Amino acid sequence: MANKDYYEVLGLTKGATDDEIKRAFRKLAIKYHPDRNQGDKGAEEKFKEINEAYQTLSDPQKKAQYDQFGTTDFQGGFGQGGGYAGYDFGGFDVGDIFNQFFGGFQGSGNSGQQRNAPRRGEDIEYYLDLTFEEAVFGAQKEIEIQVEETCATCHGSGAKDPSKKQTCPKCHGTGRIRTQRQTMFGNMMTETVCDVCHGEGEIISEPCPTCHGQGRTRGTRRISVNIPKGVDNNNVIPLRGQGNAGLKGGPSGDVHLVLRVRPSKTFVRRGTNIFIDKHIDMAQAALGIQTRVPTVDGDVSYNIPAGTQSGTVFRLKGKGVPVVNSRSDQRGDQFVNVIVDTPQKLNAEQKKALEAYLMASGLSAKEGTEGKSASSSSKSGKKRKFGIF
Repeated sequence: MANKDYYEVLGLTKGATDDEIKRAFRKLAIKYHPDRNQGDKGAEEKFKEINEAYQTLSDPQKKAQYDQFGTTDFQGGFGQGGGYAGYDFGGFDVGDIFNQFFGGFQGSGNSGQQRNAPRRGEDIEYYLDLTFEEAVFGAQKEIEIQVEETCATCHGSGAKDPSKKQTCPKCHGTGRIRTQRQTMFGNMMTETVCDVCHGEGEIISEPCPTCHGQGRTRGTRRISVNIPKGVDNNNVIPLRGQGNAGLKGGPSGDVHLVLRVRPSKTFVRRGTNIFIDKHIDMAQAALGIQTRVPTVDGDVSYNIPAGTQSGTVFRLKGKGVPVVNSRSDQRGDQFVNVIVDTPQKLNAEQKKALEAYLMASGLSAKEGTEGKSASSSSKSGKKRKFGIF
């Protein structure tokens, strides 16, 4: 990685402070850690690059040399193809630095931590569909999830007879092998996964016939979930300890319940407020009307006053969505947008009635002409004055 910009790898610019370098590394390490991207070789290579960049920029001596020369490839002191000669990256465990700051990633992978130590089970993400009304008023739901459970036969030991498990003779139960190497910086200690027990620290001569030495079995779990009032789309409800069982006596992971709320055909939600369109006839708008307005609590009676214009918005206080976990039953409001409809087809009686209205208003249905009273004014020689609004 000699030709790559270590600062660019971490998303930084030259001159970044130690704290900025550390924060950038933490963020990228979580994103690209192999335990979160199992089977993704690209993510693993990216994580290695991040580690390599951090090893240089977090060390004052190495950082000063890199800032001065812009490279780590020097004959006699550094090797070719990236990395330091003498600093054996062949045995580099991509989780070592992650473990240094976070104590090991509590996932399904085993990098950066002793596999024979207790490990927390993996978290599970589960998507739950809700109706609009269930999200508003809450619901009791039953879900089924596939989980890894502690093997009932071996109780998680992975051995047919736990008493016959042997401590690994090579790593002496640590699961790691330390090797000391001479480098230009002096003696350096590297640590790799034991190749005999593969990091377990123990050797199982006769695996459990049920779980085949894994210590866990696949099963289905039914969980009753209380959905609180007022939840929204993409809200996440954590179900603590309901995820995959831990290993070596470690705690179980969690279930992250991701809510997906189906839209309503009647209402539109924005936060805790609800919006709705109410269509009325133009005559009803002119004369006023006592009408029924739908709400999530059911229809309510509402008086739309005479002369209401299209686009007028009325508020129904407290008819919105409950505030999640509110102790005082606080709710948002509902806003009613009035839309005045103009009829596109009229029968003879309706047309006659509207023409009578025009005449009574001194107007005409014909463009460029006035009504009867206007004609009379014209004949008398008087000019009609129009107000400007």
